[in-house]
Amino acid sequence: MDFKKIFEKHDDENIFIKTTAKFPIDSAQKAALNRKGNIFFNSGDIEAARRIFLTTGYSDGLSRIGDYYNSKGQTLDALRMYWVAPDKKKAEPIIIKLSEIIQDLLNND
Repeated sequence: MDFKKIFEKHDDENIFIKTTAKFPIDSAQKAALNRKGNIFFNSGDIEAARRIFLTTGYSDGLSRIGDYYNSKGQTLDALRMYWVAPDKKKAEPIIIKLSEIIQDLLNND
């Protein structure tokens, strides 16, 4: 199965695919990028901040992005950010809520 072709179909959907490949980045570069991400976040450019925080693995930034998404009702996007952060304390209530919804759907059919 050619996974690359499968995912190329969804390039325009702005989805996140977790990979294990890490880019070599030293601590000074990481700190500079995180500062830039915080500037983007504080100015309202959430998507630019998200891309930077995903690149650097900045868990606090990812959690704040999750909080932003959650406040906008984008629960699944919030869960993705909490999961990658990882912020289990914030992810667990969403997972419980989703599992309850799925249980209700299964019981009603």
